[in-house]
Amino acid sequence: MVTTGGQWRVREPLLSGWGPDTDSVGQRHAGLTSRALAVGRLSILRHAVPVILEHALLPVKPGEEAGFESAFADAKAIIAGMPGFLRLTLSRCLERPNTYLLLVEWDRLVDHTEGFRGSPQYQEWRRLLHSFYEPFRVVEHFEQVHSA
Repeated sequence: MVTTGGQWRVREPLLSGWGPDTDSVGQRHAGLTSRALAVGRLSILRHAVPVILEHALLPVKPGEEAGFESAFADAKAIIAGMPGFLRLTLSRCLERPNTYLLLVEWDRLVDHTEGFRGSPQYQEWRRLLHSFYEPFRVVEHFEQVHSA
């Protein structure tokens, strides 16, 4: 177990072995999948593995915000299917409406820097999104130190 004080989560392999309607001790729960039950348990078990947070400020060309948001709606399925991807949020700046903040959580840094960026899927991501940025975006990676 890593104890750096970062944000932690349980990796998916710990969830394997649960049947479609049973929990870890074989109890049936009508209408709930093992995934739904497991997600509920993750709130208790969130402290097993650090999460890498990708932070990208995306300066979109003025007047192209709607086109960017539409393209992003298509592109998010690409990144969501990548190994090591956990979740993302895309937020629009209130003071500068053509600036967006993309936050992506990854299992490991290499899942983004080598896995996603080195994949054929990344070329499609680039095709859909990179023409909207001016100047080009800044991407950095963070590991949580404190939270409240």
